[in-house]
Amino acid sequence: MDHDHKALSLPPRSPRVLIMTAVDAERDAVLRGLNGAAGYEVMLAGVGPIAAAANTAAILATSSGSAAYDLVISAGIGGGFTGIADIGSVVIATDIIAADLGAESPEGFLSLDRLGFGSSRLKADAELAERWAGAALAAGIPACAAPVLTLSTVTGTAATAKELSLRIPGAAAEAMEGYGVALAANHLKLPVLEIRAISNPVGPRQRELWKISDALTALERACSLLPEVLQ
Repeated sequence: MDHDHKALSLPPRSPRVLIMTAVDAERDAVLRGLNGAAGYEVMLAGVGPIAAAANTAAILATSSGSAAYDLVISAGIGGGFTGIADIGSVVIATDIIAADLGAESPEGFLSLDRLGFGSSRLKADAELAERWAGAALAAGIPACAAPVLTLSTVTGTAATAKELSLRIPGAAAEAMEGYGVALAANHLKLPVLEIRAISNPVGPRQRELWKISDALTALERACSLLPEVLQ
């Protein structure tokens, strides 16, 4: 069962947007892109889905009335699935999926959905995801709108990368915080987005080959488009 949100209906005032990043370098890139635009708060979620859910929920719990948020975004860098999202590109999530939340079995991985314990898949705001990806492409940034995976353990082998791509067709990127951020927003019925700028391919861990600077530059450029996207 998917958790669906209606497309975001922007308020007559400028929307108030909460953007959660895992670490300082991602937050700084987002802030550079926004360049002081009004209505945005960029906060640290911490690393991993548990920290991200707890910290996002704590921030959202303090906002109400005129200080309430209209949209929550998980933003940062991540790995891209080869042939779908290359290094230096950006992926805007259509679906935010807790890819390792479930159980192993002799027949393969069983997600929460198959176990009957809820859903490991949350829907991003489809209209905004497509709009943001389109704006990025128009600005010359390689981009796509596709499912993004959240994992507590980052993929480090070709076998795991293959298993994930077969189990979740169309998955374009993986990171560690999106589902936690989205779950906190979902509890308050707030629309959510996730953006991942790609620093490395999903697969064997070769840290020396990661292009973190390129990914942070792509993240900054994509976030510079956000005020226009939300108009």
